[in-house]
Amino acid sequence: MERPLAFAAAILALTLPYGVPAASRGSSNYYGKLIGPLTEYAHGIRGTAYAVDESTIFIKGFSYDGTGPDAFFWVGNTSRPSPDGYIVPYPDDYKGREPPMLKAYNNTDVILRLPGGKRIRDIKWLSVWCRRFTVNFGEVFIPLGLEVPKARVLPEFKRLAHGLRSGNISVLDAKTFYIPNLHYDGAGPDAYFWVGNGTEPSPLGIKVPNEIGSLDPLRGYQGEDIEIQLPGNLTVYDIDWLAVWCVQYRHNFGHVLIPKDLDVPPALGQTKITTSSTAPAPGDVEEVGSGNCRQLLGDRLQVRWQMMADGVQVQLDARIREDQYVAFGLSGEQGRSTMVGGDVVVAFYDASTGQFRADDYYMSATAQCDGQNGVCPDERLGGRNDVVVVSGRRTRGVTTVVYKRPLRTNEPVHDRAIPSQGAVSVIAAIGPLNTRKEANAHAPTDKTADDIRIDFSSRDDNDCVISPSDVTEAPTIKPWPVEKILGETQFTARIGPTGGKRGYTPITGHPSWGIAWYINDRLIPEITVERGQTYTFMVEGGNDRTNPARYHPFYITDSDEGGFGQKSEEDQKEQRVFAGVGYDAEGYPYPTAAGRYCEWTHKTIDKSAETETFEEFLKTLRLVCDDGAPAYLNWTVDEETPDLVYYQCYTHNNLGWKIHVVDRGRWSQRNGTNSGTVVVPSLVLLIAVLLNTILLFQR
Repeated sequence: MERPLAFAAAILALTLPYGVPAASRGSSNYYGKLIGPLTEYAHGIRGTAYAVDESTIFIKGFSYDGTGPDAFFWVGNTSRPSPDGYIVPYPDDYKGREPPMLKAYNNTDVILRLPGGKRIRDIKWLSVWCRRFTVNFGEVFIPLGLEVPKARVLPEFKRLAHGLRSGNISVLDAKTFYIPNLHYDGAGPDAYFWVGNGTEPSPLGIKVPNEIGSLDPLRGYQGEDIEIQLPGNLTVYDIDWLAVWCVQYRHNFGHVLIPKDLDVPPALGQTKITTSSTAPAPGDVEEVGSGNCRQLLGDRLQVRWQMMADGVQVQLDARIREDQYVAFGLSGEQGRSTMVGGDVVVAFYDASTGQFRADDYYMSATAQCDGQNGVCPDERLGGRNDVVVVSGRRTRGVTTVVYKRPLRTNEPVHDRAIPSQGAVSVIAAIGPLNTRKEANAHAPTDKTADDIRIDFSSRDDNDCVISPSDVTEAPTIKPWPVEKILGETQFTARIGPTGGKRGYTPITGHPSWGIAWYINDRLIPEITVERGQTYTFMVEGGNDRTNPARYHPFYITDSDEGGFGQKSEEDQKEQRVFAGVGYDAEGYPYPTAAGRYCEWTHKTIDKSAETETFEEFLKTLRLVCDDGAPAYLNWTVDEETPDLVYYQCYTHNNLGWKIHVVDRGRWSQRNGTNSGTVVVPSLVLLIAVLLNTILLFQR
């Protein structure tokens, strides 16, 4: 007979190290990083504030007499509490135009979620504030440099038996695990989620309830995303591993180890459990209850919406991977599907934090955001994120994000108004995320081409027939071999398409944003150069600073990402630059190799999926060049240059690839050739001489 769960937890606790402080991260008294006690000025304000995660504040023992005429939790980034702030809704499940005023509280525990995508690092204080009389009833200041707890990403389950595998597992808080893309054949006779201590799983563990809170033996999983919570008072700080374990046969099907240096948020109820088995299926989600639904992007996306008093609530159900986003919003032009000028919401699941995000974007150009132009979050352009995430989940490969946004904002430059009556042209896209967790723009995987109009005030506009979860995946496409250039000293550097699933991303492992460098008309080849030798690059990546989509200065760096010009001064110091960047009299960097724009463009549509070789693909392209002259970059490789550097774009990330650096005369020992190799002319001549000699002897 199985020992009771509580008793098992107690037995496990006895195995833990002695001397754990009462207020340690793993204890029930840990509430996050201490911000401080609230200072009282009026109305009996009491309580101690803690940073739970980057957007959540917990107030332990909050008290307030409730007699203020117009009091709210209020935050801002001025030096002291002032009218220049905004409300933090409490409770955050309010309905209607505005959160309710604070009522009386007596030693109440309060969880506050900052609205509009704001983070604790964006504010300097939290106050109980009366708007009507602009009076501060009590306050606490955010300590400088406060490091808040964050979700942690672990490896996937070790694959040992019964087809067990998963994506990288996230620890959302001290009690909650998020397990994406879980596969298990369900054939274990007595298998459970299982936790314990030691270097590897053992019978001395305890069961963890499954995603619906059941302790029945585990069923089979076929790529589902689930969340599970540790039972009782158990936390991740009390265990060394999480496993799928067969109790009857004492067999480990697979496990993941829990590091000891975790600093994850405390489990205070801020993490909402939204799992495959408890949440409604995509296409029948309870959050948006109207009959409005549109199917877009070849059935990969469903959009549901409902007009509210001062805004609209939108639900996106999209078949996307964890490294992709889905975007939906207003077209840049009425009557056309136009990306430039568009006002969209970019939604995705952030596996690094275990949170679903929806960010307000403005598109000034079809280019990656450089901090001033391109497809940019409003916050990077000096605006704000007017979108609030309501909920999210991942089920059978479908990401669902529900968000709210106002009909109108006070940012006319970045935001377009949603009409309260009548249809408006909308756009949608699916594409890859970059390392900043931003939309990698220019050529999304899918985007709308036709004029699609939605009347957000409608009540029964529904053309949804098939759920995105029913869409079959595309067949696997074999990447092209890596191109190599050996022994050349003269290069052309132009722009071209990334080659879809055969090109940039499978070669580099980085997300592409639609374009990449073509060196000597080859897609991101690996170049080998010799120390002491001088090389010339004829650069034709664009020199019009006003058009970021066609402005790609060339430079050489040790960064595999590039984008020197859009980095902060601190991040720039992390890169070494070997050519292509100069500095003015005041010490500011500028690119030195920006020539006219030449691009390999598709003659019709992208044929990369249909062409087995890059040579065949190149025949489907044509070279188009603007008027003007190329730029020239001369680079003498000195003895201090490391063995591996990269050619990159100065203004954007992820356009280039590797340069191998060897000692003079050593390149042939470091690199072989393949079908994509550009052969050295002298080697061709030598082979020809040898063949002629053989023919002469045969005669």
